[in-house]
Amino acid sequence: MIEGERRRTTGAPEFEQLYRESRDDLYAYVAGLLKNRAAAEDVTALAFERALRKWDRFDPARGSSRGWLFGIARNASLDELRKRRRETELDFDPPDERPEPGELREDTERQEAVSTALRELPAADREIVALKFFSGLNNTEIAEATGISPSNVGTRVHRAVTRLRAHLEEDPHHGN
Repeated sequence: MIEGERRRTTGAPEFEQLYRESRDDLYAYVAGLLKNRAAAEDVTALAFERALRKWDRFDPARGSSRGWLFGIARNASLDELRKRRRETELDFDPPDERPEPGELREDTERQEAVSTALRELPAADREIVALKFFSGLNNTEIAEATGISPSNVGTRVHRAVTRLRAHLEEDPHHGN
């Protein structure tokens, strides 16, 4: 048995765990990028398929499997956007999650205010905020997924959050 086959066979439980722990976050991230649920399902499946095929090449010494997987999904999403031949900038809005009927109106207003504030950020910052807060990646995993240094990720997250807060405080209906 060659080394890649041995790792693929022995790494199956680790890959299964990665799948279980990441599938929902990965789908939400891809859906936010593509703004199309069917395409997001296809691209998410494609990302896992690519990751499984390349699992024998994953090197834990170079970073986390989660960051590596999100990098694969990001590339697959960009491939999909290119395939569509749209002149679309990389854009992220959190998935539209309707509140339950009993939720307070204030929660809905706050969600709308946050969504509006997110749209005011540059696309690259929206992506980092999405990876950090909607997908739950840490700075190192975001760096692995995007190719940005971990310290730069931290700086960009801080600046983006500061801008979000300022935007929310400017809005008299949604300030603290």
